[in-house]
Amino acid sequence: MNQIALPLDWPVADRDEDFLVSDANRAAFEHFRRWSLWPVMATVLTGPRKSGRSLLGRIVARKTGGRLFDTAEAHDEERLFHAWNEAQEKRRPILLIADAPPPQWAVALPDLRSRLAATPHVRIEDPDDALLVQLIEKLLGDRGVVTPPEISEFLVPRIERSYVAVQQVVDVLDRAMLSQHRRMTLPMARKTLVEAGLIRRAKSRA
Repeated sequence: MNQIALPLDWPVADRDEDFLVSDANRAAFEHFRRWSLWPVMATVLTGPRKSGRSLLGRIVARKTGGRLFDTAEAHDEERLFHAWNEAQEKRRPILLIADAPPPQWAVALPDLRSRLAATPHVRIEDPDDALLVQLIEKLLGDRGVVTPPEISEFLVPRIERSYVAVQQVVDVLDRAMLSQHRRMTLPMARKTLVEAGLIRRAKSRA
């Protein structure tokens, strides 16, 4: 898998290598790699919570000299309007991160509404298996927890397929490691996550 950067809450990620690229977010990643070729120097980026959209936006803004508006739908419309125009004049991108694309925003300013209608939209999708594995191992590794490969392989088909669920799993396992002062094993991980209600207890065979 290629790497550039993805966040979840701990630690705060801001380096290129913190963002992990898979088929779930490759379209967005490739879109931003080609920013200098954009006919409209703006993009709206959406995606699930904890999907890395803010981190990707920060990285792109840093690399391009562009401007980032996180939770863009909550920003002052006049400010967004002037920033959008300035981005076209200076050929430096404006990155608008939001929960939904502009047609779903309540935009009162007609000039801003027309510009948002002309702004491309890319989305980070729910994590695929490859990204789930990489996220579990990387986020635990960031906390100093060595994760045997069989643990992430065990967890992927059993946890909720979401970035928030990955964060919850990592938080619970990290707390268990700190409290028990033990190395991570599959039986320990299974027991901890069953007790936390993050995976179901396996049914015994008759």
